Order: sequence, then C-alpha cells, then structure tokens
Amino acid sequence: MHTAMQTLAVVLEAPEALSLQYLPLDRAGEKDLLVQVHFSGISTGTERLLWNGRMPPFPGLGYPLVPGYESVGTVLSADASTGFRAGDAVFVPGARCFGEVKGLFGGAASHLVTAADRVVRLPKPLADTADGEQGVLLALAATAWHAITVAGPGLPDLVIGHGVLGRLVARMVVALGGQPTVWERQAGRCGAPGAYPVITAEQDTRHDYRRIVDVSGDDQILDQLILRLAKGGTVVLAGFYSGRLSFGFPPAFMREASLRVAAEWAPADLQAVLDLVGAGRLSLEDLITHREVAVRAPSAYRTAFNDPLCLKMILDWRDAA
Repeated sequence: MHTAMQTLAVVLEAPEALSLQYLPLDRAGEKDLLVQVHFSGISTGTERLLWNGRMPPFPGLGYPLVPGYESVGTVLSADASTGFRAGDAVFVPGARCFGEVKGLFGGAASHLVTAADRVVRLPKPLADTADGEQGVLLALAATAWHAITVAGPGLPDLVIGHGVLGRLVARMVVALGGQPTVWERQAGRCGAPGAYPVITAEQDTRHDYRRIVDVSGDDQILDQLILRLAKGGTVVLAGFYSGRLSFGFPPAFMREASLRVAAEWAPADLQAVLDLVGAGRLSLEDLITHREVAVRAPSAYRTAFNDPLCLKMILDWRDAA
C-alpha cells in the first residue's frame, strides 16, 4: 500500500513549547488506512493540561508528542479487506504513527496512518458540512453520551459548565426528553439558548437534583454539588481534573450521595451519537466558533486556551504541505 513518507504535525516539545514539524509517517499495513486530514480540533480539557504541564500521570504521556484526538478527513488509500475505500469521509480519534514522537493523542497532523477499526465514516449530515468540519465534535459528543449513560437509567437534571461538552450533554438530554438546568460562570457563555436555562449557581435555589453531570474540571466543586442533591442523588464527574478531589462526609452521608466517574468514551457511545446525528435528533451546529489555518497552530492554541468566547477551535489542514 502506498503511504506518504512524512506528515506536517503539531508537536508539543515541552510544556508551552509548541511548533509545526515534518515527522516521519509510519508505513501503513494491510489493516491500516492512510488519511488526509481536513480539520482537527483543539481540546480545552486534556490538551490544555498537556500544554501547561499539569496533566496527571497518564499512559503514553511524555514529550515530544503530537496532541489531538478529533480529526476528520478523507481516506487516501485502503486495502479492500478494511471495508473502506479511497474518498471516504472519516473521523479519526487520534493515531500513533510518528516514529519516535509520541502520539498522545496524535490527531493534529496533515496525514495519519491508523488502524481501520479505529475509524468511522461520517454520517451524511456531517459529511455534507464544509469538508466534514463538524465531525471533529464526535469525540466530545461520545464523551457527553458516556457521561449521561454511565450512571444507568435516568437523565441529568443539572449540568455544570456551558462549554462545548456541557452544551452537548444538555442537547442530548433535551433530545432524550429531559429538561436540564445548566450552570455557567462565564458571562459570555450564559443567556438562554431556548431549550434549557443557563444560569449561575447563585441564581439557582434548587436542592433536589437527582443527577448532576459536572464537566467543569473544577476540582473544588464537589461540596457545592453534593449540597444540591436530593436524597439518593448522583454526581457524575465527566470533566478532567488535575488536582485531588475531596468532599465533606456529613452532607454526602445525609443524602446517601453517589459519585460516578465517567472515563473515556467507548465505541458503543460513538455509535449512539452517530445514530442521533444521522436521525436528525442531535445538532452539532454553532459549536465551532473559531477556525485557523494549521500553519498558525501556535496562535490557535493560545486562543483556544485563553479566550473565554472560544468554544471550539479547529485547525484547517486542507492547504498544509
């Protein structure tokens, strides 16, 4: 199978030291795909922690590394046994194909080689957007679905955080027939989007929430959330937390509170999202707020991490050489 010999990629050489470099690209095997990337997303959760050096110990972590786990593009070559063919529009949740440079998570590059069983075709509603750009949101959407379902039956009635992940959780709850309330501290992310209220914690008088999903990443928030639970309520931790989490025992005891940690999404979560999007029940519109050409990646990462009005920044690789 033909494969490109190198790829242009974002490389984090050390905390806050980011550059674009040409890297060797591993040769594709018969079960692999060669993908030309159109867009990759910048995560303001895990990638911010990689950027500032606060990422907790994690398998595969080390510098230099290629970040990114939200890539969409077109298959350039594929063996017939993979079920893919050249021209397919696909989503790739990262790759490890850069020789000695670590791929954590390895999606921010102009070309990727990855196992075919990690890749999914974009459903028509996403493939029809500009070169599939909304497809970069599939990983976050699968994360949102996982956070909703990890604690079993029942829908969240309070969501903490109105960034992209919080919006996806809220939209899915509405699509499933729920009526969530959302807390947000950033003034630019408040205001009512129509389907659910977005308010500050201080504006909320309720103390009877059955299920709270926290996507804020705030490691000091547990005491506040436990006080808002109904008896037997559950807090689902769906953010990524760099510090230790703790809580006072008596309020949790009196409420018989449950805590659940939502880990990374699984293939079944992604399929559920694809079904929702394909059926028109979940919209990914108005979540990508910023776009930048890949050669300006260093400034794009700074904007993504520092501009509170930036919900989602994507890099455009279509003209990358």
